[in-house]
Amino acid sequence: MASTFDKASISTEAAHRIIQAAEDKAAEIGVPMVIAITDDGGVLKAMSRMDGAALLSVQVAQDKAYTAGGFGMSTDAWHDFVENDEQLRPGARTGIDRLVTFGGGYPLKVGDAVVGAIGVSGGHWSQDMEVAEAGLTALD
Repeated sequence: MASTFDKASISTEAAHRIIQAAEDKAAEIGVPMVIAITDDGGVLKAMSRMDGAALLSVQVAQDKAYTAGGFGMSTDAWHDFVENDEQLRPGARTGIDRLVTFGGGYPLKVGDAVVGAIGVSGGHWSQDMEVAEAGLTALD
């Protein structure tokens, strides 16, 4: 039995392509955003804070990516997951460090493998989702 294994992770080039696609969408809707890309382990791989994006959006974008990549589930799906579970609802938001349960974070998948995540913050959560989804289109 092998002592190690290979694990796919987002490349720097792909992270920059995703950021560019997300920035293009943010510019199109006229909302400056922070776009964070994490690798397969939740570590920041690349980030852009567009001119005029809120300072607090830096941490929120990173936490959205961390949440989405760590669980392989979008942050908006977490909202429904937590809200519909009577036992989980009270403790999830305060008991799971960096958990974000509103839209704007998505896992980056190649096949079934989570290779990283995107987190976007700066607008209403629905705008964050729109920009993140535009970024997803740049992942091949």
